[in-house]
Amino acid sequence: MTVKTRRKPPALLAFLRNTWRGLTTMRTALTLLFLLALAAVPGALLPQESTNISLVDDFYEDYPTIAPILARLGMFDVFASVWFAAIYVLLFISLIGCLLPRTFDHAKSLRAEPVLTPRRLGRLPHHRIAAVTDDVETVRARVDERLKGWRTVHRTEADGVHTVSAERGYLRELGNLVFHFALVGLLVSMAAGRLLGYEGQVIVRADGGEFCNSGIYNYDSFRPGITVDGTQLNPFCIQVHDFTAEYTHAGTATYYESNVSYQEGADLETGTWRDHLLRVNHPLRMADDRVYLLGNGYAPEFTVTFPDGEERLGDVQWRPVELTTMLSEGATKFDPPNTVDEDERRENQLAITGLLAPTPMFTEEGLLTSGFPQLNEPMVAVDVMRGDLGNNSGRGQSIFEIDQDMVDEGELVRVARENLAVGEEIELADGTTVRFDGVERWASLQVSYDPAQFWVLISSLFILGGLGLSLIVKRRRLWVRITPQNPGDGAGRTVVEFGGLARTDQAGYGEEFGRVTTELLARLRASDSVELLARLRESGSVEQPASLRESDAVEQPGPVRESDAVPPSAARDEPDPTETPDQAGDAASADATGAVQKPPASEPDSALGKDA
Repeated sequence: MTVKTRRKPPALLAFLRNTWRGLTTMRTALTLLFLLALAAVPGALLPQESTNISLVDDFYEDYPTIAPILARLGMFDVFASVWFAAIYVLLFISLIGCLLPRTFDHAKSLRAEPVLTPRRLGRLPHHRIAAVTDDVETVRARVDERLKGWRTVHRTEADGVHTVSAERGYLRELGNLVFHFALVGLLVSMAAGRLLGYEGQVIVRADGGEFCNSGIYNYDSFRPGITVDGTQLNPFCIQVHDFTAEYTHAGTATYYESNVSYQEGADLETGTWRDHLLRVNHPLRMADDRVYLLGNGYAPEFTVTFPDGEERLGDVQWRPVELTTMLSEGATKFDPPNTVDEDERRENQLAITGLLAPTPMFTEEGLLTSGFPQLNEPMVAVDVMRGDLGNNSGRGQSIFEIDQDMVDEGELVRVARENLAVGEEIELADGTTVRFDGVERWASLQVSYDPAQFWVLISSLFILGGLGLSLIVKRRRLWVRITPQNPGDGAGRTVVEFGGLARTDQAGYGEEFGRVTTELLARLRASDSVELLARLRESGSVEQPASLRESDAVEQPGPVRESDAVPPSAARDEPDPTETPDQAGDAASADATGAVQKPPASEPDSALGKDA
């Protein structure tokens, strides 16, 4: 006799199979989701090159030892790093690997009939029995009326016993699948936006200032997507004519708006400008770009007159340091005119730095501050600095500050300090004068391009819809056994027995089971024959649960009593809560010997009902 031995699969194939099985488990998906959240922490704590390169340079200066190590690990560009992308891709694969088998299983369950009626309904968690004077066909019709919306199957057993298997709640698993697939779609859409989109901020004077989306150098800050190099930006131009803001007495802004004009597409060739009222949270949409109104500020205007009579005008924006009063700080810088020698030019550069108060007030110490954000006789408190501004030092500089290193090295020194109202001026020792001419307003705009934003919205809506279905819909099973009796022995003609099993939310099914069975019995005529049920139980035709009292023999419409619960003596026959739902249903339909009930040859006599 030859014994065939099963060949083991190749080691590589076994490794790949086991790896795939491990990767596509829900436990692995949850672990990867946690790792993704953990990997995003450095991107929130450390400066990122994609958002502010100057902060990264400052980090190098403050931590010269650890900064190169972090740079090699990709900590200054976390969301574009290889290791972050690896976690992201593995999470996608794991989620899809988990969802596809569940989708196929759910498709099979949608095509399958409800399971057979268990032989002993009294051992189910929810049970009820009643005697009625209606015949079997009438009871069947009333059951169908009440169980509309349930998926039902009618079967005929031996001795004319009729059973109904009903199930509802298939949309629960569908909602769960929709939720998870929409989550994958949301992650894919967000990843596409990171790859193909960009975002930039720019400050434009609100007196006719103009901005054109022709290159990244027109922005004050620009954050491109991974595949964006700045050469394929959507062309458009925008002019800011004014800026209007209203504030409460406490200085809190109630609304912003700005009248703008814009050009896009063919308008750029014809020179046509289109008017638009730009408001907060109401962006200007042009093709795939959106222009948002973020905020505002002030730009003090200075005129510097040099000893040779040459004048230089400066109107650089200053940034607010107190949003409720719009107290602002900044630095307006000037190069001396008619200077050929580079060293002489650097030694005579000027910077006006200090504070701007839209509505000036003075503290007890005599320091200038602001009392309200609107312009009301504005003043500035300025330091006039002369020397090397450090423009050629190779270090990045903020337009709102002077290079403090140059001050510390003595290359940039203060030559005057004064509080100035509009029209007042300072005269320096060499005859140079600095005059404060007034204040102009500026508006902060943000340009965003995200080609996947529509799919982000669609995915978010499906997430909400799927989550709602999975939380609201409950999976329920209900069985009805209709047993005809001899009409010559009394008033009772039919015994109706109910059994219920919850596949989800076990605790909440008791009340629902009682309501359904009570409403169904209310459609029937109850029998007054207590002796009928007693004889049936004694003969074993109808099982009586151990906890069912004699007074329960004839059911009247009403809520399910505690006697409907599973008796302690039958607890060992309850479906195992650790089993899968299908296993639980199969176990519930097993008889006392453990054999699963088989349908007779003359089985189904009706089609499936509607799904829930």
